[in-house]
Amino acid sequence: MKVAEDQVVEDDSSFQDDEESFFQDIDLLQKHGINMADIKKLKSVGICTVKGIQMTTRKALCNIKGLSEAKVEKIKEAAGKMLNVGFQTAFEYSARRKQVFHVTTGSQEFELICLLPEFRTGKTQLSHTLCVTAQLPGEDGYSGGKVIFIDTENTFRPDRLRDIADRFNVDHDAVLDNVLYARAYTSEHQMELLDFVAAKFHEEGGVFKLLIIDSIMALFRVDFSGRGELAERQQKLAQMLSRLQKISEEYNVAVFITNQMTADPGAGMTFQADPKKPIGGHILAHASTTRISLRKGRGEMRIAKIFDSPDMPENEATFAISAGGVTDAKD
Repeated sequence: MKVAEDQVVEDDSSFQDDEESFFQDIDLLQKHGINMADIKKLKSVGICTVKGIQMTTRKALCNIKGLSEAKVEKIKEAAGKMLNVGFQTAFEYSARRKQVFHVTTGSQEFELICLLPEFRTGKTQLSHTLCVTAQLPGEDGYSGGKVIFIDTENTFRPDRLRDIADRFNVDHDAVLDNVLYARAYTSEHQMELLDFVAAKFHEEGGVFKLLIIDSIMALFRVDFSGRGELAERQQKLAQMLSRLQKISEEYNVAVFITNQMTADPGAGMTFQADPKKPIGGHILAHASTTRISLRKGRGEMRIAKIFDSPDMPENEATFAISAGGVTDAKD
């Protein structure tokens, strides 16, 4: 591992290559058979990089005047060849995150709270903790295994896995190498990544034990807005959830998905203590085997409640979030 560390520090050319690949000008699509007239149409709506295409749905691209479905498919295919649209290990992603720069606020105290933010309800922290604990040997002969993490909100942080690995006394690099990571930019991209997931599970049968999606609904809320697109959104969501169920059963892999809560306008009429509901509707509720809600308690305390499970009664438990991930709450 020392050789790799020396390369990161000394090899300036690899850093420059990463910088160049990160901002690939859309004009480069000409090398893949896309004509300049279509490239200008993309630029006219603010899509100026190859990554910008990856971040735009086919539906949005088809709405650009002069771009047919066939042209959009060709553009998407060309962009896919130029970008890493699949997975990388958390170790590789950690190296790429070294390119992230920080701008000073002018106040050291201010920057300290930015470096040590308060944890919220804990869904993403639980996801990070599971990335490590899924690799540990457990009861009934469980030997541990690899994890796939699909990130829809740009909240995955490899450094958190290092902190959690310290708590369980396991090697940082081994933990990061056993987590495959992908950033999903659209609901379409999220669905496409599941094709890779299934192929990887087949290629390394029995090696992967957990698939995490944090969070399942974030991109659907962006890609489908308003009641006019609700039916289409729910249809696409149902297709994705059905795909997840089949992958889980076919390859005997656990699936952990997080979701967000939203205000429930009708809750005031029923005098509910917590007038919030999970987004996604009944389709998401019925597709989930066990559902757990998380909420903040006092101080660092968090409360987890099982409110839907075929084999467990409704119950609550308190826990805390520490540098080492999710842990038992201290009295």
